[in-house]
Formats: sequence, C-alpha cells, structure tokens
Amino acid sequence: MNALKAARVATFTYFTLNGFLLGLWLVHIPTVEQRTGIDHAELGRLLLLLGLGAFVGMRIGGKVTDRAGVKLVVPIAGVVCSVTALTPGLAVDQWTLGAALLVFGIGNGLMDVSMNAHAVVVERHYQRPVMSAFHATWSLGGVAAALTGARTLSWELSPATTLGAAAALGVVVSLVTARALLNEKEEQHAQPTGKRRVPRRIWIMAVLAGFVMLSEGAANDWSVLHLQDVLGASPEIAALAYGAFATTMTTGRLLADRIAARIGPVAVLRWGSAIGAAGIATAALSPWIWLALLGWAIAGAGLSGTVPQLFSAAGHAEAGAAAANVSRVAGLGYLGVLAGPAVIGWMTHFVPLNIAFLLPVAICVVAAFSAGVLRTDSVQERVAA
Repeated sequence: MNALKAARVATFTYFTLNGFLLGLWLVHIPTVEQRTGIDHAELGRLLLLLGLGAFVGMRIGGKVTDRAGVKLVVPIAGVVCSVTALTPGLAVDQWTLGAALLVFGIGNGLMDVSMNAHAVVVERHYQRPVMSAFHATWSLGGVAAALTGARTLSWELSPATTLGAAAALGVVVSLVTARALLNEKEEQHAQPTGKRRVPRRIWIMAVLAGFVMLSEGAANDWSVLHLQDVLGASPEIAALAYGAFATTMTTGRLLADRIAARIGPVAVLRWGSAIGAAGIATAALSPWIWLALLGWAIAGAGLSGTVPQLFSAAGHAEAGAAAANVSRVAGLGYLGVLAGPAVIGWMTHFVPLNIAFLLPVAICVVAAFSAGVLRTDSVQERVAA
C-alpha cells in the first residue's frame, strides 16, 4: 500500500510538471512573438505545429509505452518534454520557432500519453476512480506556471532563462520521481503480436473526447470575447468568464473521482455533458453579464469529469494496450481542443458569436446520449469495488 501511495504521488507530480511546462510556454507567447518578429496570424499557424507534434508524440508514445512499460517510458518522456520546453525560448525567427514548437509538441505528447497510462495502472490497483484528480493537478500546474511567469516577466528575465530553469527542474523531477513508479511491464507483455483490430468502442470514445474537448477549447478561447463583444463587458469583467470556467473545471476534477465511485463513469459522462450543454447554452443566450458568468461556471463544473472518464475507460478496455488506446482517445481529444476555437471563429463569419456556441451545446448533447459506450462489465466491477 505504501508503494501504491508513492506511485500515486509520483503520478500527481508528473501531471503537475506537464501542466507547468506547457503553462510556462503559454505565459511567454507574447514575449516570444515580439522577439521573433511575427504577427498574430503567423503565430496562429505556427501553433498548429505544436498540435501536430503533440498528436505525433501521442501516437508514438502509446505504442512505445505498451511495449517498454510505464516505469521506463514515463521518466524518459518527462525528460524529453522538459528539454524541448526550452526550445521556444531560444527561437529567433519564424523558422526556428516553428521547429521548436514541433519538437516541444512531440515531447508533450509523449509525456501526456505515458503519464495517463501510468494513471490507469494506479487506478487499476486502487480499484476505484482516481483519474480525475490527476487531471486536476495538471490544471494546478498551469496556475503555478502563470504565477511563476508573471514574477519572472516582472524581473525582465528572458524566456530562455525562465524556460531553461524550468527545463532543468523538470529533468531533475522526472528522474527523481521515477523511483516511485509502478512497473507494469509484466502485464503489458501479454499484448498479442501482429496487427490487431482496434475495438469500435475505442474510436467512439475518441470521438466523444474530441467533442467534449472541442467544447472546452471553445470556452477557453472565446468566453472572454463573448462577454466583451456580445454583452459589452469591460475587459476586466470579461476576463472573469475564463476564470469562472477554469475554476469550476479544476474544482470539479478534484471532486469527480468520489462522484464517479458513487454513481459510475457512465453517469458522470452523461450528466456532466448535459450540465455542460446547459451551462454553455445559458451563457450563449443570456442577455445579462452575471448570468453569462454563471453559465460558464456551470459549463466548467459539468465538463470537468468527462474527459478523465473517457481516458480511464480507454485505458482499462484491453489488457496490454492501455497506452495505445489512451493515445487514440487523447489524440482525437487534442484535435478537438485545436479545432474548437477555429470552428467557432469560422462560424462567426455567418452567425453571431453567441449563436455559434450552440455547436458545442449540440455536441455535448450527443456526448450525453452516447455515454453508454463506457458501460462494460469491467468498468462496472471496478466502480463497484
């Protein structure tokens, strides 16, 4: 039990580190943009390379983790992600920044899949839901990055200095924490050789992850502009829209494991998606700022536990293929995060912004009606335990 608790703490550590590294890059985007001499449009195109790299890293990481085992791959992925996090801070033009974002994306994807695969292993041993709390600490890592970045920027430290220090810290943390990881290679070697057919329910989970994370991406990128442009809120008030969504999202993930243990993952996905749809619809159709803020807060609370349930179910679906299945679900989910803001932006050429939010409302409803895909005997037994 002590070893299991240590492994859980180690998983928390890797999730926090990953959120911290990614968040520290996000904080430095304006500074790096100015240093490299690119405009917003060019930055938007280069950020696609970050997403592409993450998708590639997830697909590679899934196969490698299942074959080599989480105890070996997780710390290596942590080191790779930490080192590549420095590269955007060294960029001097659009070409070097593009290359930096691509390799950082690959490192982030490798770490994302491998640490989620280890989270599945920990959850299997606990025999109760623990996945959502790991995702909550990822968000807390982002908060720590925002506070750290604000302080270092006030000291006028260069991005290379701050990101370099974070990279060094990440390498040390990744290697030191590796001792507490569980070694599940013995279970994973049972994976059959040759090409196997991926169960249809895995792809359904992946699509649902894309739907839910598209809604998250739309809220993250457009909620502030919604309050400003549609409801006429001041910039400082409009910023509370993202704050409300992010706060309830993090809080909800800290509570979602207990809720999932009580009512089951199917209910969490179904009711969470439904509440998310209701919250976004409330924000989109509200004529009042206060009600829109309440709507975004409700949306964050509802969506908070949905993605962890999908990741967990994918990881438990097949013996010996946990990481590969997580990579499929996480990969399409990540594409949803990237596609959400872009799709909403494209729709605003034809309809007002608040009406465009009805798209994530609709796909959240689809996710709610499709939640039964999580219903398997293994999942039910695990939750009942």
